[in-house]
Amino acid sequence: MLIQRNKLDLMTTLEFNCHLSKLAQWLRPFALRLTHNSDDANDLLQDTLMKAYVNKEKFHEGTNLKAWVYTIMKNTFITNYQRMVRRNTFVDCTDNLAYINIAEHASENYAISEFVTKDIYREIRRLDNTCREPFMMYFDGYKYHEIAEKLNIPLGTVKNRIHLARKELKSRLHSFVSK
Repeated sequence: MLIQRNKLDLMTTLEFNCHLSKLAQWLRPFALRLTHNSDDANDLLQDTLMKAYVNKEKFHEGTNLKAWVYTIMKNTFITNYQRMVRRNTFVDCTDNLAYINIAEHASENYAISEFVTKDIYREIRRLDNTCREPFMMYFDGYKYHEIAEKLNIPLGTVKNRIHLARKELKSRLHSFVSK
């Protein structure tokens, strides 16, 4: 009986590993979207698969393995990013270390952001009022249900108008939208 149970546990581990290896092809594009770098994506993928394997006993059979592993990857990326930000390291690869203290002597140039902001607000003003008003209220921090109450329109209409405003702004401001 003990030998049979170990054989079942081994089979479960083999099946788990097989499923993990199949998921790797789907995880790599997600890792690339998170890191924007091939080497970092490979490291993230390796860390994710290792964490999934080490914590396989925490996975409950019958739940979505793909979602579980994607969550591990996302959380690993966030943790690594936060660690990097906390360290706030700057590596100067130049021979004379010219850039090591540049932040102390640099000044910010806000001209570009002012131009961008002006362009965005110009396009917002060009929106039809039926979409602009709920969009600006949402932008100012109002919740959907608060906008619906204030404008005396259905909640679905508020969501639709905000969606339409975003879509219209995205098409008009395509040069500012990251791809």
